[in-house]
Amino acid sequence: MKFIETIFRSYDIRGVADIELSEELAYALGRAYVRLLTEKGYDLTTQSLVVGRDMRQSGDSYYPEVIRGITDEGVNVVAIGMSTTPLFNFTCAHYDEHAGGIMITASHNPAQYNGFKLALGNGLAVGKGSGMEALKQYVQEVDQQQPLAQTKGTVTETEFTAAYLDHIFSLVHIDNTKKYHIVVDAGNGMAKVTLPKVIDRLGYNAEYLYLEPDGTFPNHEANPLKTETLKDLQAKVKETNADFGFAIDADMDRIGLVDEQGNVVDPSYVGTLIGLSVLKKHPNATMLADLRSSMIVKEVWEHAGATVESCPVGHALIKPLMKEKRAAFASELSLHLYFKDMYNVESSDLCLLYIIQLLQEAQQPLSEIIAPLKKYAHSGEINFEVEDKDGVMESIENTYKERAQEISHLDGLKMVFDWGWVSIRKSNTEPVLRLNLESRDKQTTLQKVQEFSTIFS
Repeated sequence: MKFIETIFRSYDIRGVADIELSEELAYALGRAYVRLLTEKGYDLTTQSLVVGRDMRQSGDSYYPEVIRGITDEGVNVVAIGMSTTPLFNFTCAHYDEHAGGIMITASHNPAQYNGFKLALGNGLAVGKGSGMEALKQYVQEVDQQQPLAQTKGTVTETEFTAAYLDHIFSLVHIDNTKKYHIVVDAGNGMAKVTLPKVIDRLGYNAEYLYLEPDGTFPNHEANPLKTETLKDLQAKVKETNADFGFAIDADMDRIGLVDEQGNVVDPSYVGTLIGLSVLKKHPNATMLADLRSSMIVKEVWEHAGATVESCPVGHALIKPLMKEKRAAFASELSLHLYFKDMYNVESSDLCLLYIIQLLQEAQQPLSEIIAPLKKYAHSGEINFEVEDKDGVMESIENTYKERAQEISHLDGLKMVFDWGWVSIRKSNTEPVLRLNLESRDKQTTLQKVQEFSTIFS
């Protein structure tokens, strides 16, 4: 088996299909995951593992191999087939008889990629510091000739969509006296599995762009964080006078939002608004905001009664922190949005319902709801190629520490100044530093971006 260590990342396993990944790896991963869960104390004689996949072509061969690896260890599999990541996570966490599972997906990555997301039965992910290091070792140790379990595990193909829909609808209150006109850009990802069912249940008529799953992504990359992928959605919203546009990434665990004027809604504003809806259900709750988020997030949530704490970037870090802090919601700048009511994981379908609920309560167009949030000027994330990442970060901290009001190493380096703040984080896989900063006006933000860019160069 060809083994490439770099595919084991902080939050999942991901690489180029059939070059960095292989059927042999998929099989070994299935067997290794059984070993990891057994060592974590799961009783796999009474619990099953869930296996799902997205629409990528390489999933055709990886999916059965993961299942074969698990069943060769004598463990039963619940095979859910083509699925969204939120539906997969719900299936793992909602049922006591499921110990966790493996979702075959590369999320928003381009067509040539695939990968594996690993979930535990409590909704948490396997990542750096929570089992990924051991799993990497176990995969290498799998000998495909070693004795298999005396009794092979069974495979049960089961559908959980109805239970998932019942659960998310139980979390919101939507009065259907007003029917909203929605445009959805599914990006040829997995949205067709659940999202049309949500909209049909509301009794709404929606217009869909690129709804058919197609792992070659013939229209655009399924990554709503890249604003260029939202151009068709923006145009369709304006053309049809829709109330808003809704975009989803390939495995449906990230969203994008466009207002009725065709403008892309800033990720911090999306998190702020959905968080407000969560706070109405969970008053005075603890809420987590990605440390790169706009200052408006904390400001608005605290005004609504929340206790707000910063969190690091990445679902494998945020999910256990939510559990530890008993947080009701977490907002990440990448528009991964996490709900306590969904076992501390994402649900794009629930995000859609909360947006509709928000519009009904406000009785205003989305652009007017957002307008008061535009108090600060955020740079967005800017990447710089840097060979000596640690050296550059140390130099920046030494240069600015006397002027900083606060310094945090929660995730990289964050410094707060009288003009705003700056965050610098290292890429886990590339010689890249990621810069985010924010001030109270656009001119200052542009000046500070130029100032730090000079240091990086």
